[in-house]
This record gives sequence, C-alpha cells and structure tokens, in this order.
Amino acid sequence: MKREIQYQWRVREHMARVGMKNSRDLVEPLRDRGITLSESQIYRIVGQEPERIAFSVLAALCDIFGVEAGDLVTYTAIDSARRRDKRAVNSPTDVPLLDAYRPVRARIVDDDD
Repeated sequence: MKREIQYQWRVREHMARVGMKNSRDLVEPLRDRGITLSESQIYRIVGQEPERIAFSVLAALCDIFGVEAGDLVTYTAIDSARRRDKRAVNSPTDVPLLDAYRPVRARIVDDDD
C-alpha cells in the first residue's frame, strides 16, 4: 500500500517568535553562519514549502531559531487508498461515468410566452 506524506514548513512561525517580520531579517543571521543567499532565495525559503533544501541552510535556520530540525518541518503520513474508476451503472458499454453524462442544453424563455 502506498503512503502519502504531507509536510508543513514552519519557518515563518519561528520567525514571528523571535520578532522577525519579513524575509530580509534573515539575510544577516544567515551570512553570520556562512550562508550567502540572495533576498529572493530567502524569500522563497520563507514563503514557500521547499521541495529541496541544503542541509547547511537547514542547520543554520535551526541555529538561528534555537530549535531542532523537527520543529521546522512537521509531517503526517497516511495510507492512500487505491481509487477505482467510477462507471455508469448497467451501461451497455464500459464507459467512465463522466464520459457517459452529457448535460442538457438550457432554454431561456421570456415571461410573455
């Protein structure tokens, strides 16, 4: 069975706890730890959930906020059920339900008719 993993990137929350209001506030603390990133790269790290992140950046963020890596990233894993295709009942052909349904054209009439 496949497992679906979802995660939450909680850097913005930890920034708020230490009084940082925007992503520019991280530029100097990261530089102090040997990480040189542009403001746009830091903005993406803060504003989006990264799919990949350098371990040195993750370690620097943990040091800046005084937390463990598990505090910056929380995840949940659930079993994903296998989806079955929906089929039209008693269909003469084996057509998926959405293909079998055709909407009826609406007719607009005046009240005078």
